[in-house]
Amino acid sequence: MSPVRALIVFALAICIASWAAQAQTPAAPQPQPKAQSRPATPPTPTLTAPYDHDLQRLSEILGALHFLRAICGSNEGQKWREEAQALIDAETPNGQRHDQMVASFNRGYRAFQQSYRTCTPAADFAIRRYLDEGAKIAREITARYAN
Repeated sequence: MSPVRALIVFALAICIASWAAQAQTPAAPQPQPKAQSRPATPPTPTLTAPYDHDLQRLSEILGALHFLRAICGSNEGQKWREEAQALIDAETPNGQRHDQMVASFNRGYRAFQQSYRTCTPAADFAIRRYLDEGAKIAREITARYAN
C-alpha cells in the first residue's frame, strides 16, 4: 500500500472515529485539558521526507489516543497501535526514521499515562481534540503529497 493511500485510509478512520466519539458524548462545554495534555514535539533534524514532521506528530497523536481511549472505556483494543503500525508499514522508514516514529508514538502514550489514571472530562476533550488534529494532518498530507 502506498503512503498516500495509507494516509487516505487513516484519514477516513480518524473521521469515522471522531464522528463516533462526538455522537457518544454530550454537547456540553468541556473544560480545558491540563497543560500536560499536549506534549511539545521537538524538531527532528534527521527528517528525510518533507512530511516526516507531520508523520511523527501523527504517531504521537496515535499514542495518546491508544492510552486515552482505553481509559475512557472505548473497548477498541489495539486499534490505535495498529493504526500507527499501518502508518509505519506504509511509509517503510528505515533506521532512525523508524525509531523516531516509534518514539513519537511512545511519547504520546507516556505523556497521558503520567497524568491520567481514569477518564475525566479533560481526557474526553483531549480525545476529541486529537481526533480532529489527526484527521487534519492526514487530510493535509494527502492533499499536499498525493499524485
